[in-house]
Amino acid sequence: MRIVAGSRKGHTIYAPKGLDTRPTGDRVREAAFNLIGPVEGTSVLDLFAGSGAMGLEALSRGAERAVFVESDRVACRAIERNLEKLRLTGARVVCHDVLRFLATERGRYDLVLVDPPYELVESLQMRLSRYLHDVLAEDGLLVFESSARDEPDLPLAKRTSRTYGSARLTLFERE
Repeated sequence: MRIVAGSRKGHTIYAPKGLDTRPTGDRVREAAFNLIGPVEGTSVLDLFAGSGAMGLEALSRGAERAVFVESDRVACRAIERNLEKLRLTGARVVCHDVLRFLATERGRYDLVLVDPPYELVESLQMRLSRYLHDVLAEDGLLVFESSARDEPDLPLAKRTSRTYGSARLTLFERE
């Protein structure tokens, strides 16, 4: 996997081995950021961060700060390793359960990236819905990655939903 664009374009990133982490592929990341648009100076929240590929991409493209939330310790170490390797600043890695993090988080983010394990999307939607509105900035954007056959439904305005191979990207904004 590589960073697609920005100051770290072309640099490889590390992803934990095994089936527990499913990194967002280069093609899907590129498509996501084409839909998102410019991210310079934004604050990013990367939930179910895995390898951190999406948040790392945002930092490479000029995001001011990023918070990576991931419960798997091996994945958290991978994110820290990638941040160090790429010499990206303005990042914080939170190795904690996403729902517990959201229950106590008081910050607002311009870009919220949500990429839960595909098999948990349906069961997580309701529980995530309680918190997502509160962490999304007034003009913020939320990008939800799911299986191509699942279309997430959140209490936010749906901007668009597109499929890329086996993945679906659904963009939401505040109403």
